[in-house]
Amino acid sequence: MRTFCVLAENMIEYIKGILTELNPTEAVVEAAGVGYGLAITLPTYSALVGQEEKEVKLFVSEIIREDTHEVYGFAVKAERQLFELLLTVSGVGAATARMILSAFNAEELRMLIATGNAKAMAKVKGLGPKTAQRIIVDLKDKALKLDLGGDPTELPMMFDEPADSGVKAEAVSALTMLGFNAAASGKAVDKILKAEPTLSVEAVIRKALTML
Repeated sequence: MRTFCVLAENMIEYIKGILTELNPTEAVVEAAGVGYGLAITLPTYSALVGQEEKEVKLFVSEIIREDTHEVYGFAVKAERQLFELLLTVSGVGAATARMILSAFNAEELRMLIATGNAKAMAKVKGLGPKTAQRIIVDLKDKALKLDLGGDPTELPMMFDEPADSGVKAEAVSALTMLGFNAAASGKAVDKILKAEPTLSVEAVIRKALTML
């Protein structure tokens, strides 16, 4: 049986409401009495850290399949635009697009595409050199036209914040939710924290994405 999958014309442009739950892969925003669960990238998670129980605004991208309706949320429009551009490339699904945008923030990804750096991009789990090269060929002109706002602080990564005692558990949990084996994730996180014990959870996950 063939599976029908399509990036929907967004019926919802954005969701604005109270951030009630947050982890590195999902945010729950309550608006008008409804709790919306949105899959998020690591840069969006970083932008939302510390905003729990406060009003936030996330731009939305909807993906409809025969058996599911996925909703992704992004801190800024540029990240959503790159996500949707990635989905136009053959061989890149939503999970891979989110993985790419978790390993690199919007400006980093645009620079990799603009400079043709397939080697760096191919380090993302499940991508591979051929797909990385296809992304560069297909998206180079389109990515260069994106307006990222010119503000390098728009998608803060917070890598200079020390990790707390729960960083390993949170990082492994996030990697598992992204589809990685729990044992392999644990080993990768242990190796990273042994070398750099003060890394934030965001930094650990980003490094792990290029190792697993």
